[in-house]
Amino acid sequence: MQIAPCVQLNGEKSMNEETHTMSDELIAHIAKLVQLAILTGTDIVDNLRMVEVVSSDTRQLSLSSEYREVSDSQIEKLLGELESAVEQPEDSGVSL
Repeated sequence: MQIAPCVQLNGEKSMNEETHTMSDELIAHIAKLVQLAILTGTDIVDNLRMVEVVSSDTRQLSLSSEYREVSDSQIEKLLGELESAVEQPEDSGVSL
């Protein structure tokens, strides 16, 4: 999907401008990516660049089904690894 650039003439929108809003699902996903970036100390920019969206008839941008599946599985895998790390802390060599 390609959206024509906005051209403003005397404060008016161009006739070929197509505007879209973000779906609640997309907004929630972006929030989740921000949270994961904070928790993992990773850069959010690369994660946002990988997001794939589709446009609906209602002019809303939503996650593509393929991206949603891949992203959900990666997040589940990450959470599983995190839970395993919490359940099995490494031996720090300190005895009490």
